[in-house]
Amino acid sequence: MNIQQLEYIIAVHKFRHFIKASEHCFVTQATLSMMIKKLEEELGVKIFDRTRQPVVPTEIGNKIIAQAKVIMKEHDRMKEVVHEEKGHVSGELKIGIIPTLAPYLLPLFLKSFLKKYPSVKVRVSEMTTANIVRKLEHHDLDVALVSTPLADTSLTEETLFYEPLIVYTGSNDTLLHKKLILAKEIDIHRLCLLEEGHCLRLQTINLCDLKNEAKTARQMEFETGSIETLKRIVEENNGITVLPMLALKGMSSRQKKNVRYFKPPVPVREIGLVTYRYYLKENLVKKLKEEILSHIPQEMISSSRRQLVQT
Repeated sequence: MNIQQLEYIIAVHKFRHFIKASEHCFVTQATLSMMIKKLEEELGVKIFDRTRQPVVPTEIGNKIIAQAKVIMKEHDRMKEVVHEEKGHVSGELKIGIIPTLAPYLLPLFLKSFLKKYPSVKVRVSEMTTANIVRKLEHHDLDVALVSTPLADTSLTEETLFYEPLIVYTGSNDTLLHKKLILAKEIDIHRLCLLEEGHCLRLQTINLCDLKNEAKTARQMEFETGSIETLKRIVEENNGITVLPMLALKGMSSRQKKNVRYFKPPVPVREIGLVTYRYYLKENLVKKLKEEILSHIPQEMISSSRRQLVQT
């Protein structure tokens, strides 16, 4: 048994196709197939059911592949240990981030992070939480910035900050006569939401207690995957919605006049840094965390939980 054989069975499991796996590993299909067959002979079991298309692992094959992933992670970790010991901050860092956070958080820290660590290559992917979790588990991402908690035992979560939620309304909303508001004062008949799959949608539903509301109770049924589109919908249709505090960064002075804050305890969303439990690149992730926290308003990091209520 060798590292190459483990790499090959992981590739076949990922692509469910011997030719695609061999192309990914930069070897011929014959070489990949032969090496996997030798591993199966050594272990005395069949790792893949070749009679099915796409090819699938056998029951014991799934267990072997899972262990192979752990071994490969530990193998790669040896290189990371050497880099960290030498004080090197280099390599590739694949970051996943949710769409309701990406446009507002990334501009705060990404430019300075890249300037500070020129030997680091960053790949950023914007996607929903469900896709992020799947890619973390498949090792297609190193780290994620999402709304937590996720309650997934295969992941490690570290809270970064608590982001207050705010209300954004049309120019004619009566709430604009108030300085601070309560969630129960939001007119749910005009409430605009993000589409399914966005955690901010669920947080808004919980905050406004919409779970038991009949769908017909809402006159407007605008749903979108973009906060910027959501803001436009609200402005043009005298709607109302709930936004994260960092979204204020991109607002004009005119738009900020349509923002109202909640009375304490202020609803917040917890933003966390998430990794797979067998993750590598600890030093890179640590530097990423430090850079993010250095650009986040201190009150979001050190806010007393007594003044906040997590949605």
